[in-house]
Amino acid sequence: MRNGGGGGVGGGGVRRGRSGGGGLPLSKGVVAVFGVVVLAPLFFFVARGFRGPFGVSGKAEDSSVVNKQNLDWREKLVLQHLKPLLSKEVIDVIVANTNDLGPLSLDSFRKKNLSASWRVAEKENSEYTSIEATQGTTYAKQESPRLKLGTVSDNQQGIIESPATLERRKLREKRREKRANDLLKLNDDAVLRLENEAIERSKSVDSAILGKYNIWRKQNENDNSDSTVRLMRDQIIMAKVYLSLAKMKNKTDLFQELQIKLKESQRALGEATNDSDLSQSAPEKMKAMGQILSRAREQLYDCKLVTSKLRAMLQSAEEQVRSLKKQSTFLSQLAAKTIPNGIHCLSMRLTIDYYLLPPEKKRFPRSENLENPNLFHYALFSDNVLAASVVVNSTVMNAKEPEKHVFHLVTDKLNFGAMNMWFLLNPPGKATIHVENVDGFKWLNSSYCPVLRQLESAAMKEYYFKADHPTTAGSSNLKYRNPKYLSMLNHLRFYLPQVYPKLDKILFLDDDIVVQKDLTPLWLVDLHGKVNGAVETCGESFHRFDKYLNFSNPHIARNFDPNACGWAYGMNIFDLQAWKKNDITGIYHKWQNMNEDRTLWKLGTLPPGLITFYGLTHPLQKSWHVLGLGYNPSIDRSDIENAAVVHYNGNMKPWLEISMIKYRSYWTKYIKYDHPYLRWCNLTE
Repeated sequence: MRNGGGGGVGGGGVRRGRSGGGGLPLSKGVVAVFGVVVLAPLFFFVARGFRGPFGVSGKAEDSSVVNKQNLDWREKLVLQHLKPLLSKEVIDVIVANTNDLGPLSLDSFRKKNLSASWRVAEKENSEYTSIEATQGTTYAKQESPRLKLGTVSDNQQGIIESPATLERRKLREKRREKRANDLLKLNDDAVLRLENEAIERSKSVDSAILGKYNIWRKQNENDNSDSTVRLMRDQIIMAKVYLSLAKMKNKTDLFQELQIKLKESQRALGEATNDSDLSQSAPEKMKAMGQILSRAREQLYDCKLVTSKLRAMLQSAEEQVRSLKKQSTFLSQLAAKTIPNGIHCLSMRLTIDYYLLPPEKKRFPRSENLENPNLFHYALFSDNVLAASVVVNSTVMNAKEPEKHVFHLVTDKLNFGAMNMWFLLNPPGKATIHVENVDGFKWLNSSYCPVLRQLESAAMKEYYFKADHPTTAGSSNLKYRNPKYLSMLNHLRFYLPQVYPKLDKILFLDDDIVVQKDLTPLWLVDLHGKVNGAVETCGESFHRFDKYLNFSNPHIARNFDPNACGWAYGMNIFDLQAWKKNDITGIYHKWQNMNEDRTLWKLGTLPPGLITFYGLTHPLQKSWHVLGLGYNPSIDRSDIENAAVVHYNGNMKPWLEISMIKYRSYWTKYIKYDHPYLRWCNLTE
């Protein structure tokens, strides 16, 4: 009854307000003042009059009739005076609100018990605003005054609402339900998306990336992930702190108890990395340790002393970490430079069998191709039979015309027989191969070669072959203290024209590479008068000249750019005619003599190579040579598969146990593990 009457009166009030407003001669300013001073209080007092004692209690039928008549003339009066000040849209909102919620009162404003349309001036039908999201709570708060108006007890009849009001309520409920469903759907979609992304990331990571390296083992990926293990380790740390404080303060009994509980907790924890690894007694030990730590805290706790002790323990732990890291570096370098037992066995058996052969069976066929400049020549210097066989086999298997490929293999005296025997037993198809002994190059002596002369010096022998020498700034990295860096097999790359005087071009290959495509197009690359064709490696800052050379030395600083781009050894096409023209070997000798005290660069062949070929290197496309398979676990698989040559530079060579398993298959597929010699030496995939 009330809602229906209010709607009719409201319509009449609007018509009268419009006719009356058109005839007012007052200015807008006077109207505004009049509205604030007179009409606003009148509005609120009239509104409070809506909640008369009869309207709330509903004691008698006659009283409700009187109340309705009072309501009608008050509504008409209010609307008549508010119409000039308020727009029709605002009045419609007020009418709709009183229809839904009952008459307005100051209590409603004080409690902020208003509809969202009173508080938001934006789009009313926006379904995803934060105001709309809270409308359900506001609606719940609005139920209380309506019950007061319509019902006093459960026995009384409820409020009679108009069809329009019921329709609006249904629309609001539908909107709330739709928003809730949308939010749930968005949340489910987000969770599903995150799960799919996590699955994709997990597929790209090999759990056995570094094989035997403990830091990559699965059980150590989530170290200290379980709460009980973490708590027990924390207790052990605090027990050590309080143990020291108890000894300092002569708390003998507490000291002994702490010592006992500490040993018990350490035994219970053991090598556990998660809760499932703990023994059954672990919870009991943890509880006992918690009790003794509580007592120790009451008796010994001193913030300053505890902080000091923890700082000392942290420094001690850091020292241990540094020491273990240094030891780990040494052991990894040692493992990288050590020949595995299987390969050593292979070399020994091949050597024995080679020297049992008659002289006529020790010759390789097609020796006439060795000095033919029209063929494709490769230089390979290695002391590893298995590694050299992979380089030759992978090159020949991917060559379009293998009969035009010639391999010049140089090794040392120890492996000369084994290298010959292997390729006599396993010839590279139609390709030509020739094996030489570096010790047979009589021209390569200490009077001609600076490296050999330096190796004979007393200072160099002391540096490399005595273990009690002091550590200096130039020798902090243990990998440079290996005599292999002075091996002539490494430095022979600076004497290619002397070794092969009748060739015009030659492709140099390291023994830790695998060829995956035909390499003959490299001989057609225009080097633009440069000597060396190589892939540059300056995608990262640490592959620039200042990483390898000592720019505090004036000779280096004056002649080279510290930001110059580095390049990679391992697959290099050399123009031997341009080499002779630029006297590359002479440049190398000059700088090697200047570095006798190792002040220009550390050891190795890349720093002198960067110096020797400075300004004489032509960059090749990166797809020719992909590096890092011996140290970088995150190389993109597509880069590896599209590369002409992949390089296992780094310590984790594919023939070692510490190799990265995810990259090893690119190397092992060129080895026949059913070969009798490999089976005899227990060399398996």
